[in-house]
Amino acid sequence: MDLNYSTEELAFRDEVRAWLRANLPDDLRQKMESYEDLSKDDLLRWHKILAKKGWVASDWPVEWGGTGWNVVQRYIFEEECGFAATPPLVSFGLRMCAPVLLQFGTEAQKKRFLPRIYDGTDFWCQGYSEPGSGSDLASLKTRAARQNGHYVVTGQKIWTTMAHHADWIFCLVRTDPSTGKRQDGISFLLIDMRTPGITVRPIVLLDGSQEVNEVFFDEVKVPVENLVHEEGKGWTVAKYLLGYERMGTGRIGHSKRELARLKELAGDYLKDGRPLLEDPRFRDRLTRVEVELMALEITNLRFLDQMRRSGRAPGADVSMLKIKGTEIQQALAELMMQAAGPMAQAFRPVDAMDFDHFTARLAPRYCNMRKTTIYAGSNEIQRNIIAKATLGL
Repeated sequence: MDLNYSTEELAFRDEVRAWLRANLPDDLRQKMESYEDLSKDDLLRWHKILAKKGWVASDWPVEWGGTGWNVVQRYIFEEECGFAATPPLVSFGLRMCAPVLLQFGTEAQKKRFLPRIYDGTDFWCQGYSEPGSGSDLASLKTRAARQNGHYVVTGQKIWTTMAHHADWIFCLVRTDPSTGKRQDGISFLLIDMRTPGITVRPIVLLDGSQEVNEVFFDEVKVPVENLVHEEGKGWTVAKYLLGYERMGTGRIGHSKRELARLKELAGDYLKDGRPLLEDPRFRDRLTRVEVELMALEITNLRFLDQMRRSGRAPGADVSMLKIKGTEIQQALAELMMQAAGPMAQAFRPVDAMDFDHFTARLAPRYCNMRKTTIYAGSNEIQRNIIAKATLGL
């Protein structure tokens, strides 16, 4: 096993780092560093900058606009973006729907949807969770009945991130409720959000922002050609998609940047006349998180080495990255709150004269980060996956 970068990979890292430094707009970087909300225009602006460079879909095949990078180069790019504080590339189209279409879609579906995902023309969201079906996704109840060349969809999705911006949604729906096994009879549909019968209702978060939504389907007609893979075999598609989603939840580069910011903040904040960084209890907690982050990076490199040698998609073991990565993100957010002290007062109003937008956003960010151990399958479910699929328990 080789966990070191080659000379070529180090040169690639330097190339990416220099390009990001030269091309990331200052206003977007500042928004990211101060935890400000990003608009749809902000997200699409960065998407289009990367698309123009040819770096927006690094893991796609070259014939569809991919970079041709190997798994290590893709990892380097992701971590450099995280460390540089670039806006996120919204993953629902690029890294969830697109891999599914490339693996399971028809040629007509690929030609119709992939170019519009690549250039940012279509903004996507994910229709998985329901009021009674989150981590237990196989219990979903949204139904789709086939009638005269259409599926008629009725039901509800919830916690749908970016649905208020989305042009399309990929949905898991139940097309056959009579099957004995809950995972059977589920299908994967692509649905135009402008179709009559769709209602999007915002869920306002504690800090007053809108990121997630409820989506209602009232006899929504979906053409049968928008079915991906076979009818009733959507669970196969769902598992494939979630493997790619979980691979990206570790966010190691992002956590490295947060760790550096935390050390800076703890060095400035005084407790009993001394920097908080000199407090043994705080320093012990910070050190533990830093060691865990180093271990996570090594684990991620091990997965990359396996993928580099085998060429296989990530398996059940990738749940380890999701578990530990999200726990580290939450721990850093908590320590950031402690380091800021009174400056992290909950939802402190920010105005043009505020000298520190960063600390003013710490409390909302802390609350928002509680979701990380739940999305993409809760960490409790991830431990069950590891126990069953990897340890054979």
